Amino acid sequence: MKNDKEMSEENKVTQESVESTEMGNQQESENVENHEEDHHDDEHHEEEHHDVDYGNYSKKQLIGALKEIIEKGNYIKSDQIVNDIKSHFEEDHYKKEREGALKSFLNDGGVEDDFQYRQTEEDKIFFALYGDFKNRRTEQIKNLEKEKEKNLYSKNQILEKLRELVDGEETTHSISTIKDIQQEWKEIGPVPGAQNKSLWASYNALMDRFYDNRSIYFELKELDRKKNLEGKIELCEKAEALNEEEDLRSAIKALNDLHEEFKHIGPVPREEQENVWQRFKGASDAVYAKRKAYYESQKEVFKENQVKKEALIKKLDEFKEFKANRIKEWNVKTKEILAIQKEWESIGPVPRECGREINRSFWGCFKQFFHNKNLFFKELDEIRRINKEKAEGLIEKAETLKDSTDWQNTSNALIKLQQEWKKLGPTPEKVRDELYRKFKTACDTFFDNRRQANKETNQEFEKNLELKEAICEKISGLPGSDELTIEKLEKLVEEYNSIGFVPRKNIKSIAAKFNEAVESCVDVMDTDGENREEFLFRLNLNKIQSDPNSDRVFNKKEHGIRKQISDLENNITLWKNNLEFFASSKTADKLKDQFDQKIEKAEEEIEKLKKKLSILREF
Repeated sequence: MKNDKEMSEENKVTQESVESTEMGNQQESENVENHEEDHHDDEHHEEEHHDVDYGNYSKKQLIGALKEIIEKGNYIKSDQIVNDIKSHFEEDHYKKEREGALKSFLNDGGVEDDFQYRQTEEDKIFFALYGDFKNRRTEQIKNLEKEKEKNLYSKNQILEKLRELVDGEETTHSISTIKDIQQEWKEIGPVPGAQNKSLWASYNALMDRFYDNRSIYFELKELDRKKNLEGKIELCEKAEALNEEEDLRSAIKALNDLHEEFKHIGPVPREEQENVWQRFKGASDAVYAKRKAYYESQKEVFKENQVKKEALIKKLDEFKEFKANRIKEWNVKTKEILAIQKEWESIGPVPRECGREINRSFWGCFKQFFHNKNLFFKELDEIRRINKEKAEGLIEKAETLKDSTDWQNTSNALIKLQQEWKKLGPTPEKVRDELYRKFKTACDTFFDNRRQANKETNQEFEKNLELKEAICEKISGLPGSDELTIEKLEKLVEEYNSIGFVPRKNIKSIAAKFNEAVESCVDVMDTDGENREEFLFRLNLNKIQSDPNSDRVFNKKEHGIRKQISDLENNITLWKNNLEFFASSKTADKLKDQFDQKIEKAEEEIEKLKKKLSILREF
């Protein structure tokens, strides 16, 4: 049997062992916390890193990206990505459109203070989504803080339970109860940062007191620590296996889970504490080193990508000021620039610190080219629109003429319209064929009608030719016969003139034949010179009378005769005035005789013209 002194010494040794072991456990927990903190920045960087380059996104694509992030629900971690999307939306689209609208407003005579920019429907959708995201993020932060406060309350409740256990009497269920408390503590989520350390300190202090005060369970604790050692060795093996994992992201995530489990397993025997920790730390460091090497290697790749992209920017710079007047030239350049874009997209990301500037330079050149191209096509569209209106005007004119039977004038008018059509520039492609079809149909309608009419007319002209030739034969047969009289000749001439047109190629020949036949009759008729001239004049008037434009011809002839009479009367007056200046002499008398003859002939000519004027009035 041990005496009191021996018992006291044994209890003292046991107590010191418990204190030493629990202090080791606390130190081990702090080691895990510090090791996690060492790699916290890398892990945070990993969460924030994203490879998406929004520099070449359209408004619609940026809206889609924002919607996708909102649907995922991880608002706090996605805040930086959303801010990046908003920056591209505002810088690459919204501000430029607003500046463009302001410029147009000022160019139209507006005052900048009066300018009010109206957002597009896409602008409204984007900013509404962005506001919704921020509201949800704020709400998520509030909920997280509420959850932390709730967890703080739960852990304080556990501490109260633990205090009651520590301060209460020893029972056989104390160890199982403490295990339940440890499990419950482990399952509770994070608490506000300000209370985290004090909670851990209180928890560890109470756990130390529990084991200090209950040295009777030391052996059980040692067994428990051995079991914890087995669990931590298993975690070390899992951490070491992660070094072979090819998917680095998956390996890091799994390692973080192992750290969390390692931290909550509980203490191990003191003599194994450092070894197991160093083994777990070494396995973790190997994975972290692998990640660090990956990022270092990626930096070199990103720098190579930067050099390649800068070369493409230089290549693309020549496209900024490209101008052309032909669609084909624009299409050729467009293929070239799209090939450069495809090469750009195949290169991959560049260092983050220069990514925005490089993207801005590339897409600035890219957008400037397509801005110039759009201006060209806008101008071309305006030209096409104007030409379309001109074409429609020509079509309208052609359609009003298509059914005309005024063949000559309408033909000339349509030919002129066709010449104008040829001078038209380009028209919109979607209506080009339809416009031409309408114009051609109107022209073809007229010319087909004219061909048909000419065919019928030619038949009529041929018949007229036969009739006129028959009359010419009759007139030619009058000389030397008893039928030759003025009345008979005038009747035949009138009949000839009433017949109408003959084919163009026969006009001169039939007219010559007719005139020859009439002349042959006049030559043998009993008429003097004056009567002959009057008779031929009447025949000519009869011929003119059958012309559709006879009134205009008669008026013209009457005007011509009156002008001749007026000119002759003026000459007679002039000559008579001149006679008064001649003195009496041989030469003067000779000149007077000449002037008298001129006056006499002029007066005779006036009489003839007056007779013609009298005959003209009869028609």
